[in-house]
Amino acid sequence: MPTRRTLLYRAALGGLASTSTFETLAKDPLPTPPAEVIGAIPGAHLIGSGRLRYFGLSVYDASLWALPDFKVEQISQQRFALCLTYLRAFTASDIAQRSLQEIRRMHQVAPDTARVWLNELQEVMPEVAAGDRITALHPPGGVVFWHQGRRIGGMSDTSFGNKFFGIWLDQSTSEPRLRSALLARAAP
Repeated sequence: MPTRRTLLYRAALGGLASTSTFETLAKDPLPTPPAEVIGAIPGAHLIGSGRLRYFGLSVYDASLWALPDFKVEQISQQRFALCLTYLRAFTASDIAQRSLQEIRRMHQVAPDTARVWLNELQEVMPEVAAGDRITALHPPGGVVFWHQGRRIGGMSDTSFGNKFFGIWLDQSTSEPRLRSALLARAAP
């Protein structure tokens, strides 16, 4: 028969266990997609998320939202959204130039096409401050952008759209760990 001390000890441990479980659940509720994602992809859920760090500096948190049957090998034919919540400020020009630089690192892009894409990106991209969110929707074919939940424009070029999302989702991305985190719950 357990002593009174043993019973109190077990009760205290049980209380701690239930408290820590409750705290974990309270800190990690099931994620809800941003409103623009819910509107564009009813039934979307989180496929994966991760943080981009560059030379030790946190740049943004990324999350990928899609329907439960999202498949990695069929990315170009699927509807999904990529949300980037910036952790520091950037100009529209910085975002556009870095996006095109990453596309050109992975793909051959004719100079005239690159110029058109850069101009269109610079027109649509906003300045961002720490905490701002840009959401990019793949309809499929092209890209539709939101800033802080407000639609700001898009590009209907399918080639651009596939290459743009490839920055994060292509096997040849410069950030394979982030890609793995974004595709964590995707079907092969």
